[in-house]
Amino acid sequence: MLYDTLIRNALVIDGRDTPGYCADVAIHGGRIERIGELHGALAITEIDAAGRVLAPGFIDVHTHDDTVVIRQPQMLPKLSQGVTTVIVGNCGISASPVSLRGDPPDPMNLLGTAQAFAYPRFADYRRAVETATPAVNVAALVGHTALRSNHMDDLLRTASVGEIAAMRRQLHESLEDGALGLSTGLAYANAFCASTDEVMQLTEELAAFGAVYTTHLRSEFEPVLEAMDEAFQIGRRAQSPVIISHLKCAGAGNWGRSPQVLAALENAAKTHPVGCDCYPYAASSSTLDLKQVTDAHRITITWSTPYPHMGGRDLMDIAAEWHVSLLEAARRLQPAGAVYYGMDESDVRRILAHPLSMVGSDGLPEDPFPHPRLWGAFPRVLGHFSRDIGLFPLHTAVHKMTGLSAARFGLKDRGEIREGHWADLVLFNPQTVRDVADFNEPQRPAEGIDGVWVNGALSYCDGQANGLREGRFLAREGDLRRGFSPTKGV
Repeated sequence: MLYDTLIRNALVIDGRDTPGYCADVAIHGGRIERIGELHGALAITEIDAAGRVLAPGFIDVHTHDDTVVIRQPQMLPKLSQGVTTVIVGNCGISASPVSLRGDPPDPMNLLGTAQAFAYPRFADYRRAVETATPAVNVAALVGHTALRSNHMDDLLRTASVGEIAAMRRQLHESLEDGALGLSTGLAYANAFCASTDEVMQLTEELAAFGAVYTTHLRSEFEPVLEAMDEAFQIGRRAQSPVIISHLKCAGAGNWGRSPQVLAALENAAKTHPVGCDCYPYAASSSTLDLKQVTDAHRITITWSTPYPHMGGRDLMDIAAEWHVSLLEAARRLQPAGAVYYGMDESDVRRILAHPLSMVGSDGLPEDPFPHPRLWGAFPRVLGHFSRDIGLFPLHTAVHKMTGLSAARFGLKDRGEIREGHWADLVLFNPQTVRDVADFNEPQRPAEGIDGVWVNGALSYCDGQANGLREGRFLAREGDLRRGFSPTKGV
């Protein structure tokens, strides 16, 4: 057989949390055809990967790329760091199903202006992704806040019986059309007033599909354990796996509590399928929330509608320039976005290293001055945390970004280097791979990423995207509960 691509002499780290091995990998028809010593094999393209690691393409399980995969399908911030699949629709906000009556409510405005929300049904969004053919694969959750905005005239209350019924019908239809599950963002004002019962009634739709429940907790600050209890209660009622989004101990008064938080996660995992994702930074980023304005840590403005020139400046400096309090400055800047330096590094490391945690960037592609995680999250795990800090072996770092993620979200034939699997692959230099994006210059591609294949097509090579876009929409396949084990890794 003449293969399409033959990658020779690679250190294959296959995504299963086991040490790497040296092998050749042959690609044909978009899939991995053979792995081993392929001395006599021939291919249209051959690559000598000596000194390089070949890993499954990274799966970004927590993104807000919902609309950008259609409007900017080259997806350079993700492709350049080795990401081959993005999961959208997180934190209760999704591009579909959405029918706006005005401007998108906060935090749906993180996905763009009203013009970006053109998908009243999940099937419409799926078709739009398939038409756009982005450079990466896309799988999607349905956002709770998106459903609320479709059916409620006032988001600052819990939903009525009729509104819940309407939301359930729309969620059911979306699940039929391939949605992964439901996400919530209960910390945000436009979902905070939703009762636990409202969410429980919606998640009752998940069990029949084996779909997942992901949640930006009602609080990541002092009441974080109570918020986790609520999430697990909802998951048990729904008979649905629970994934806690960007698990953290936010706020200076919460620092050092990661052992408690992780103990709660482990305890829940003994009897129910649960997991979490996290990003490898001690700073978060979202819309500018007046409840989070504090002088206990630094806050940087990333965008502001009334004062766009303030993007990239610290809130404290803006307040001093205006001779007003931090809170008043924040009020004037709204609507706006911010980076909050509100976590402790030891908590970040402890959560990142935990066996139940996956890696997600939580990057915000619409930000004019984004958090550097948009461009650097995955190489930061490989370079800074694995190689430089020694937080975990390289094969564990890869597993957290590939095999574990594919199992959790039921991404069939992805996340591992196996014969027959789709050839989503990344080739990198383990000695030099690193994130270059930082809080001063956040839009810089990583170093050490030599090649990225998406469905067998080399789409990024030697620091450049080549224009090939072979990404696909990945509909939910099978029962996602099968990707969890009650005590896996604990």
